[in-house]
Amino acid sequence: MAATRFQRWILPGLAFKAAVIGGGYATGRELAEYFIPSGPQGGLLAILVAMVCWSAICALTFAVAHATRSFDYRRFFVMLLGRFAFLFELAYLVFMVLILAVFGAAAGEIFAAMLGWPTLAGTLLLMVAIGGFVAFGNETVEALFKWVSILLYGTYALFVVLVLARFGEPAMATLAIPHPTTGWLQGGLTYAGYNIVGAVIVLPLVRHFLSRRDAVVAGVLSGPLAMLPGLLFFLCMLAWYPRIGDEALPSDFILRQLQLPVFHLLFQLMIFSALLESGTAVIHACNERIAHAWRARGGAGMGRAARLAVAAVLLVGSIFIADRVGLVDLIAQGYRGLAYLFLVVYIVPLLTVGVWRLRHRPASGASTAPILSGDRP
Repeated sequence: MAATRFQRWILPGLAFKAAVIGGGYATGRELAEYFIPSGPQGGLLAILVAMVCWSAICALTFAVAHATRSFDYRRFFVMLLGRFAFLFELAYLVFMVLILAVFGAAAGEIFAAMLGWPTLAGTLLLMVAIGGFVAFGNETVEALFKWVSILLYGTYALFVVLVLARFGEPAMATLAIPHPTTGWLQGGLTYAGYNIVGAVIVLPLVRHFLSRRDAVVAGVLSGPLAMLPGLLFFLCMLAWYPRIGDEALPSDFILRQLQLPVFHLLFQLMIFSALLESGTAVIHACNERIAHAWRARGGAGMGRAARLAVAAVLLVGSIFIADRVGLVDLIAQGYRGLAYLFLVVYIVPLLTVGVWRLRHRPASGASTAPILSGDRP
């Protein structure tokens, strides 16, 4: 049965959003780290830069992956880097451990603020939930992306209405006053840079595309779908500019100002769900890479026990890092290094080798043979 337009055009953007929203974006910590220092106007410019970068790189990545039939990140980087594909594998391993540690630290902070639990308890709860979802494979993961997206967009919409109804005047007043806008380009590029690997994480969804047009449309829509909640959240944060930049959990700070306990609980549930789908997306991509390699060697499909085992190994290491380092330090110290790493092993090869391959492949990938390590320009 042919894929629907939702699966071809919208689902990749929702999955990309799932990969990038994570522990810092959903809680507002990444927004405070990379956008608030540039000021209200500069922060908006940085958000625009990140969104445009995401749309452009997603569109190109999806188009190249469709043309070369690269439905997991291993095949994609064998096609881009040839014998040096292991460099991305190493970079992605660092990314997975760091990002899962951020998610775990964020979950720990949420339950500590909401219920007074030890931070490790919230971290463990998230990791168990992630392991449960990745064990069931593609269909379960795609359903998670869909339903969590409905919860996320609905909750963010209500959050914006409630915050701006009560604090919209100081937020808009802050936006209207000119402030220094230094660093907005660097902030936007850095934020886009370490998150852009989300385009590679969602490559299993490329199998739904029927044409290059589908790939480009899905890629262009990915930027706005992923950034819209962040833009609205940033506007709400301006009511407490600049002091909100020092909050470990800006979302919890704002919710305490609203003094609406039931909505506070709903919003924290939404953040936990966002952490769950992000962590699931990261580990599912790793499982799909292993499953494709397994099948290429004549093995059977990857069973639930094997998927769960891979998740367990990654999650245990991440729990240790999250417990020892903490959310704010992880975001401030780890993400900038990742941005430079992915620039070298992903963006530069995509803009060179990837564009070359796209220009020498037909627009329809239906008859295109798989590309392996020996097929390099």
